[in-house]
Amino acid sequence: MPGIRGRFDRLGVVLSALCLVHCIAGTVLVAGMGLGATFLLDPAIHRVGLVVAVIVAGIAIGIGAVRHRRKLPFVVAMTGLSFMGGALAVGHGAEEVVLTMIGVVLVATGHVLNLRHG
Repeated sequence: MPGIRGRFDRLGVVLSALCLVHCIAGTVLVAGMGLGATFLLDPAIHRVGLVVAVIVAGIAIGIGAVRHRRKLPFVVAMTGLSFMGGALAVGHGAEEVVLTMIGVVLVATGHVLNLRHG
C-alpha cells in the first residue's frame, strides 16, 4: 500500500505544479497578451482539476491518515482543496488566481507531508 500512496502523493505534487503553471501562464497570456482566453479560462478546466485533486488527495492523504495517523497532512491538504473550491465560486479574475494558487500550494504541501510520514 505505501507504494500506491507514494505514487498518488507524487502525482498530487506534479498536478499541483502543473496547476500553478496553468494559473501563471494563463494570467500572463490572457491578461498580458490577450491570447488563449477561450481555452485557458474555460471553467471546465477548473472543475475537472478540482475533481482530480479531490480524487488524488482522497486516495493518497486518506491512506496516509489511516496508516500513520497524523492529522497535519490531511488538514493542510483539505484546507487547500477548500481554497480551490472557493476559487470556483468567485469567477474569473485575480481572486480566482490567488485562491487557486494558495489551494494548490497547500495541497502539494499536504502530499509532501504525507510522503515524509510514510
